[in-house]
Amino acid sequence: MKKALVTGAGGFIAHHLIKRLKRENYWVRGADIKQPEFSKSSADEFKILDLRESSNCEQAVKHPNGFDEVYHLAADMGGMGFIHSAACDIMRNSALINIHMINAAIHSGIKRYFFSSSACIYRDMKIGEPEMTEEGAYPAMPDNEYGWEKLYAERMALAYGKQYGFTVRIARFQNCFGPEGTWKGGREKAPAAICRKVAEAEDGGTIEVWGDGAAVRSYTYVDDMVDGIFRLMQSNLEGPTNIGNPEYVSVNELVSIVAKVANKKIKVKHIDGPVGVESRNFSNNKIYSICWKAKFSTEDGIRLTYPWVESQVKADKLK
Repeated sequence: MKKALVTGAGGFIAHHLIKRLKRENYWVRGADIKQPEFSKSSADEFKILDLRESSNCEQAVKHPNGFDEVYHLAADMGGMGFIHSAACDIMRNSALINIHMINAAIHSGIKRYFFSSSACIYRDMKIGEPEMTEEGAYPAMPDNEYGWEKLYAERMALAYGKQYGFTVRIARFQNCFGPEGTWKGGREKAPAAICRKVAEAEDGGTIEVWGDGAAVRSYTYVDDMVDGIFRLMQSNLEGPTNIGNPEYVSVNELVSIVAKVANKKIKVKHIDGPVGVESRNFSNNKIYSICWKAKFSTEDGIRLTYPWVESQVKADKLK
């Protein structure tokens, strides 16, 4: 039985990743500053640890027989509003987590190390611009400080792997969504935020959307993302690798999809707010080479996500 450490295990993607690893017959330890918010972790062992502290990272990776794999997903992050309002906290907290974790991992004798990066490392792009491969990250010009920190952390992971002789796999995530993700409070991503707003609105009602709604994104359902992470970790693909759904959707189109799933007529009021880049168009050809492709369209994923968010909204009203 392989043993894996998953950091950020109280968070959305890592919580789902642990479920996948258990189905693959792994023994799993989760580590995070918090437990999962919506359901109990599937991990065999869960340690509450503030991974900004080096001693806690050392404790996380310590095991009598060692870990076969470390999946490092811990980060201080959130949706567009949070990224633009908490830049210094994000850079400080995530940098400390990333530095201490990889340093602890190499001293524990780890052989395979996964780092979760982000599409935020790429520059702003025009809608319809030709898709960018992973090499297009340079010359670097991320739109926000979260992206800059992720880019540095990528280089650090690769440098450690080269110097200490262990395998590093890096995934650049596109927007990920699904049940049991943050859906309110300012850290939620666009799909969850739109699902919440539509669930709260009456049929024929109006919701507010930041900007003009023309910004384009690719939204990846969590089961597809987790499958990509696992396949990448077991593969021989070196260097950063994009993982995402090739379907490009504007914010206005996302609202229409959610309204369709909710069976509501929804009007949109566009207001000032942080929008981020105009578009990011990425090639997924590298991850396709190991037989991974997104199985869920944006609408497929929303059909699985909206009912869950709606149930949270209803439960919240009863409190």
